[in-house]
Amino acid sequence: MDSLDEHTAVEEVLAGASQPVLHYLMRYVGDRAVAEDLQQETLVRIARGWSSFAGRSSVKTWAFSIASRVAADYFRHPDRQARIVELDEASNVPDTDPTVGERLIQDEMSRCVREVIDSLPDTYRAALILHDLEGLSAEQTAQACECSVATAKIRIHRARQRLREALDQACSFYHDREGVYRCDRKAQEAG
Repeated sequence: MDSLDEHTAVEEVLAGASQPVLHYLMRYVGDRAVAEDLQQETLVRIARGWSSFAGRSSVKTWAFSIASRVAADYFRHPDRQARIVELDEASNVPDTDPTVGERLIQDEMSRCVREVIDSLPDTYRAALILHDLEGLSAEQTAQACECSVATAKIRIHRARQRLREALDQACSFYHDREGVYRCDRKAQEAG
């Protein structure tokens, strides 16, 4: 492949990976500005590593793998280890225009879930987001997380289990009169 062809290929890969990587990183870190910064770092690493891409996985899976490492590096920084990020643009709130009360309830549910996801170890967080939110198969998740399929399945299962337990401990779930699934935070016990 000559230099012009390789440059064109890299540009196509970056264009195709840009939005999925940003979407994934917004879910991973919960902050659009941080996700955009991490997206840029990811795209730089993709461009630098393109010549060594061996094609053992899809380009998308490879890009998520790089994005996972970039995000994990970001959270390893001492200033960010105890940080909880509010879920805003990364939430899966429908595009409809909910009433203020509905929006507050949705924000509260999103905040509960975001806090639990943020508290998961990096390996569990990445596996859960890639598989359950980004829709990757267990095999693709394993490739992106650089682990075996069995390990990826275990991480997904354990992340779901921790998420379920933490939410059950922190929230009371119910269906309102319209049948919409809601949650209220449980009162925190004084220690």
